[in-house]
Amino acid sequence: MVEISSSQLLNPSRGSASARTASDDSNSVKSSSDASGSASSYEEKAASTEPSATEKREEKQHQQAEASQIQKLQSRDREVRSHEAAHIAAGGQHVTSGASFTYQRGPDGRLYAVGGEVSISTSAVPADPQATLAKAEVIRRAALAPADPSSQDLRVASDATRMASRARVDIAIQQRELQQMQAEAAKHKDPAADEPAESVTAVNLGSSGGYSSSSLASPAKDVFDIVA
Repeated sequence: MVEISSSQLLNPSRGSASARTASDDSNSVKSSSDASGSASSYEEKAASTEPSATEKREEKQHQQAEASQIQKLQSRDREVRSHEAAHIAAGGQHVTSGASFTYQRGPDGRLYAVGGEVSISTSAVPADPQATLAKAEVIRRAALAPADPSSQDLRVASDATRMASRARVDIAIQQRELQQMQAEAAKHKDPAADEPAESVTAVNLGSSGGYSSSSLASPAKDVFDIVA
């Protein structure tokens, strides 16, 4: 048997109001639960996109490696340019072309010179051993001008030394032949002895027994370079 109180009979709508209130409270709890779940999901998603400690460490190491590589490339670039500039300054008029470089792109996107070369004429001066000797000495100085000559530079310097030696030999032969001609002229001192003077000039310019540019090695040119 269900017993109904007098208060419920006098205000029948009150029960409905209480029921609605209870229903509203239920919706409020549900909404609060949804908001809490959404916030939690956002935090989880944010945490998943944030780099981990390992990833941060690896990224830092990568940046340090790139910075180190850039420093090395910058140092190499300065070294190469200084090296070729020394060749050009010492080679003077015998340099046939300016410095040309090979490049490497760094992690920063810039191009750095890592190798270079300068072309210089190493041919003998035709019919002029004195000029050939002077040129050989310039070539040798140019080859050895950098603080750290490359193996190619050393080969060019060695070739220039040999060219200078051959030029000195040719100069000595030329001078000896000239002295012999002068001695012969002195022995036959008479009015007719002055006529061969023209032939002496011919000997000085290059006779079969005197200086000949063909006695010197005459490559068209050689190249100074740095091996990267």
